[in-house]
Amino acid sequence: MSKQRILIKYGGNAMINPQLQQEIAAQIFKLQETGCEVIMVHGGGPFINKALEKAAIKSHFVDGLRVTEATAFAEIQKALIGEVNADLISKLNQNKLKAIGLSGKDAGMVRAKKYLHTSADGRSVDLGLVGEITSIDNSLINLLCKSGYVPVVACIADGADGTSYNINADTFAGKLAAAVHADQLIILTDVDGLFLNYPDPDSIIHELNEPTVKAHMGTAIQGGMIPKIQSCMLALKEGVGKAIILNGTKPKQIADYVIDHEKIGTTLTLQ
Repeated sequence: MSKQRILIKYGGNAMINPQLQQEIAAQIFKLQETGCEVIMVHGGGPFINKALEKAAIKSHFVDGLRVTEATAFAEIQKALIGEVNADLISKLNQNKLKAIGLSGKDAGMVRAKKYLHTSADGRSVDLGLVGEITSIDNSLINLLCKSGYVPVVACIADGADGTSYNINADTFAGKLAAAVHADQLIILTDVDGLFLNYPDPDSIIHELNEPTVKAHMGTAIQGGMIPKIQSCMLALKEGVGKAIILNGTKPKQIADYVIDHEKIGTTLTLQ
């Protein structure tokens, strides 16, 4: 029987709190112990913001997507690969895992092109060196998973002409989950899921399908939650079995969901 493959998109405050990092690593080890293959994709918003602030570069977002000029990209790449990825690998390996640090550049695993964004009001917006994935070669990930490693992937990729692009980590995670035939996509964020009236705990939406996503887009679904929801729907349409948004500041939710099948977070389905 084949192992269950889970792709976890790691982000938010769980990335900057050492105790939460430790607990996330313990959860991943628990998943491996139960026979799961785990792949991680990470962004690095807090680290990127800090790096750009230090370089006196202002951060600007459109529909939850970071505008990335060439000067900003250099800082973003250093933060994602040189700091976030390296530190995450160290933390995971300290917790009995065999983690391997990658970006989409490695072995040409992920190819991208310039992303052309249309805003919610129909305007074309140039986001700079923000990329859109054109193809993924899953052979390296498959090899690593089969050998018991945890691939940890930073969301940077090259175009056919060698131009490097920053890719939204949620979008990257959804596309990679589909390409590696993940059984589940877990998006970790700083809240318990999608709320109809945030932060009212009674208004959490535990289940979303494509029609209700369309109904809530721009109201309950806004800002940084937009690419998270879109990533989940994209992954489902491309064959991923399940997609869920969980609270990364409550790491135990990972095992509660995957192993104990508790009804938590916001689960997305097509219908």
